[in-house]
Amino acid sequence: MTDRPEPLRIDIVSDVVCPWCIVGYRQLKQALDAKGTDYDLHWHPFELNPGMPASGQNMSEHIMEKYGSTAAESEANRKRLTDLGKELDFDFSFGPDTRMHNTFNTHQLIHWADTLDRGHDLKQAFFSAHFTDNADLSDTDALVKIAASIGLDATEAHAVLDDQRYAEAVRAEEKFWTSQGISGVPAVIFDRKHLVTGAQGAENYRSILDQLAALPTA
Repeated sequence: MTDRPEPLRIDIVSDVVCPWCIVGYRQLKQALDAKGTDYDLHWHPFELNPGMPASGQNMSEHIMEKYGSTAAESEANRKRLTDLGKELDFDFSFGPDTRMHNTFNTHQLIHWADTLDRGHDLKQAFFSAHFTDNADLSDTDALVKIAASIGLDATEAHAVLDDQRYAEAVRAEEKFWTSQGISGVPAVIFDRKHLVTGAQGAENYRSILDQLAALPTA
């Protein structure tokens, strides 16, 4: 796909507490690198649990309540994710006290970071903070610390959360994607028109890239 007239646009709708979102992204990145694809990546907000209280909820309890999973099924899913993570050089560190959090503020900070061309970097930092470090993503100080860890200004990050200056923009973007029929993540849109949902695996993503390359360009 190196002969495309312009980079392949990729939009990914996701949440930073969605394990399949980081798995899917890492698989897609493997495929893009293997194919030598020139691409332009854009992240978009989605809240898996918009009604989650600030205190969050134990992850195992949450999964069992939301999806009707048994404790054994939840444990098996965690093991599968941990094994997948190892293959993708990502460390899932699940424990009995791992919690789900309200992620609206993370999306606001990513939106802010994107205005500085650092949205992708902060998105990755939040994935790692949640799944590897078990950070409390509902805690303002924790979020500011994560932003500062990648070189963003801590004072400005705190101000962004204090005045909620990007709240309306994030809500509008979330509403846009749900209005387009996005109800689960990860949702990957290629060239603004080809939707692929779920973590597909590197091999399937390579096949998708081949199919896109075979399509006539405008």
